[in-house]
Amino acid sequence: MELLYASCVGLLVACGVFLILRSRTFPVVLGLTMLSYAVNLFLFSSGRLSLNQAAVLGYSSDYADPLPQALVLTAIVIGFAMTAFVVILAIRGRADLGNDHVNGQVPEKDKKGKA
Repeated sequence: MELLYASCVGLLVACGVFLILRSRTFPVVLGLTMLSYAVNLFLFSSGRLSLNQAAVLGYSSDYADPLPQALVLTAIVIGFAMTAFVVILAIRGRADLGNDHVNGQVPEKDKKGKA
């Protein structure tokens, strides 16, 4: 279980870094979103992966740690706000520059139509 969980987090990080290094803004936004999902999963796993434990104190002798759950909930809200802000920046950059490249310059191969 832990190996599968760690593999999923590693795959999300690898895909997120790959997409952040792209030259267009939409893949960068997707990469940031994937990285935030990976961080959320990592924070959630810091409370130890366990089965059949109560989330609230008093219902069982064994209980799940509520702190990582609270951190993940906060990170989801912050990640949503960050994604909305980056999307607005990407739209504004597209409107101002006329293209959606991260550095604002269209490479020569795109100008000739060989994308």
